[in-house]
Amino acid sequence: MANSVSGGRWLALILGVVLWAGSTAIAAAATNEVDNIGHERHRHHHGPKLATEAPGRGRFITSRNSPVSLALPKEEDAFQFAVFGDRTGGPVEGVSVLADAVRDVNLVGPDLVMTVGDLVNGYNAREAWVGQAKEFKGIMDELRCPWFPVAGNHDVYWRGPGRPANEHDEDYEMHFGPLWYAFTHKRCWFIVLYSDETNPATGEKNFNLAANHAMSEAQFGWLKETLGKAKGADHVFVFLHHPRWTGGIYGDSWDRVHRELVAAGNVTAVFAGHIHRMRYDPKDGIEYVTLATVGGHQEGVEPELGWRHEYHLVTVRKGGLALSAVPVGEVMDVRELTGTFTQECAQQSRALLTMGTPLRMESDGSAKGRVELAYTNGTTHSLDLTVTPGGADSRWMFEPDHQHARVEPGAVWRGTFAVQRMASGFDDAFRFPVVKLGVEVLTRGHRYALKEREEGIAVDPATLPSPVIPTHERALELDGRSAVLIDSADVALPEGPFTLEAWFQSDGFEGRTGLLCKTQLSEYGIFVSDGRPQFGVFLGTNSVSVRARTPVAAGRWTHVAGVYDGNEVRLYVDGVRIGSKPGLGKRKTNSLPLIIGADTTKNGEPVDHFRGQVDGVRLVSRALYTGERFEPKRRPEAVEGSTVILSNFDVSPGRPVWDEGQRRPLGRASGTPRLMPAR
Repeated sequence: MANSVSGGRWLALILGVVLWAGSTAIAAAATNEVDNIGHERHRHHHGPKLATEAPGRGRFITSRNSPVSLALPKEEDAFQFAVFGDRTGGPVEGVSVLADAVRDVNLVGPDLVMTVGDLVNGYNAREAWVGQAKEFKGIMDELRCPWFPVAGNHDVYWRGPGRPANEHDEDYEMHFGPLWYAFTHKRCWFIVLYSDETNPATGEKNFNLAANHAMSEAQFGWLKETLGKAKGADHVFVFLHHPRWTGGIYGDSWDRVHRELVAAGNVTAVFAGHIHRMRYDPKDGIEYVTLATVGGHQEGVEPELGWRHEYHLVTVRKGGLALSAVPVGEVMDVRELTGTFTQECAQQSRALLTMGTPLRMESDGSAKGRVELAYTNGTTHSLDLTVTPGGADSRWMFEPDHQHARVEPGAVWRGTFAVQRMASGFDDAFRFPVVKLGVEVLTRGHRYALKEREEGIAVDPATLPSPVIPTHERALELDGRSAVLIDSADVALPEGPFTLEAWFQSDGFEGRTGLLCKTQLSEYGIFVSDGRPQFGVFLGTNSVSVRARTPVAAGRWTHVAGVYDGNEVRLYVDGVRIGSKPGLGKRKTNSLPLIIGADTTKNGEPVDHFRGQVDGVRLVSRALYTGERFEPKRRPEAVEGSTVILSNFDVSPGRPVWDEGQRRPLGRASGTPRLMPAR
């Protein structure tokens, strides 16, 4: 089963590799340049654009006439190869990461795969070593292309009795091949070097000693001779285990090798591993590339900066290279994403956790009980679940803190969490507990992660304690990008008369502005566009609205009320009747939220935001105001038997709105609405 690594940016890299054939080749050197605002920026040096040729010679066929000539890519012998980093030095289960990399690369389809050593855990005697070698080869032999080994310290260091003179050198050559060798492919040479030779003076292998990194004369002479044979190649690629060019424990041992590579004139890149992280060190026109791991020990210090399981893909053209790093498990199998499979996954992504009896709270804000959850697998594949209770209020405690489960097709997962909350009141810091649900759909070679969901844990609203109302007046403050959305079910309004009202103080009016809106060719809303209050109701097939002729002043509190009495739509500003229009017919309803501080789109998202403070929002199923004027109350109260919602925005325990009419928390925040002292 694949150990998929999440991250859309890495998937984009893969797509970039696959589509590279139509883009620019990357040449060997790197340069710095200054952009047009004077900042130095580093970029890889790009060679010329890929060669093209005009349509013709039967390569371009159409039955249409067009003045546009589409250039075709030049036909040339390009190819791609992959490079695997260290497999070992980590946990035994690292072989599963290697298997995932093999699966990935089979989907990409390169000509060949190179390694950079540390193929087996090693540091043992022959019997255990041979078993590990067979395991590695068995996985790599699943590749659909040839692969080529490189020896690393784990592959040749012997530990235990009976140590041979050159430790596992003989075992390696018996099972993997020569310690150094070269081969050709499509006018390119591949040279494999051995960086763990036995020290001729001490007879030991120890990469921590600088003296052990001097290449033997036998290998150096062979390398020099081989570079001569590769003189006419388009590219020469070199592979070894230790990145000796990075200095440190390697000293200056690489210098004379580097001089030979530069003198050859066609060595394009050198690849190594060992350090278990990515690194790039171009020098003298040669790209020195160090890989991370494909199963080896991985600290994951900064995954986005190369501390991760990954492999490199190299696309080769005569004029240059394209180099990409791909995290293991990121390649998706196009043939696996059938219509049936994607549809059942989409349906599963909408499946809800079902919950048992809601939690009860005590008058002091404490709670103690159990949360029972259930989740059904409606797919034809196994699912891996991660269920994590919690939330923004740290006073909720859960045992256990999370649960993992494998759910087979058609099965139901059931889980229980013990939950407790300390006695700490029902204040602005109160938040309802939630549970996060992570779901992965498992196929033979990949894990498809569905979008993580967060669902509220049910709390019995009848047991919610009353919040403490502060002595100072507060209001809902909106910054022109924020709003509060109250679900349609929470503002269920019966057919017939109703009143919608609020106090507001604007920081400035700019064009179309929603204040209290549930509109969208339906329902009702109050706008204050350009400072002119307007109230409208959609009746039958038409919107009936009344708008003030003159704007109200910014920076002062204003009361606005919209009334529909079943026959007439009326607008009041500061208790004065501004105007009215006849209105008959059934109110057209919708399932969109009532938005405080903005209008709503057809998808229920806030738009045309209000900037300032809002207070005293009340919706009642009665026509409260009938005359020409009335005295609006700065702090409206519940109207018995007809209050749908009422909030003076003095407290917000758990949700942005405390509904004083029905004693319940309501709404969800868009942006950062805040309760602040009323100005």
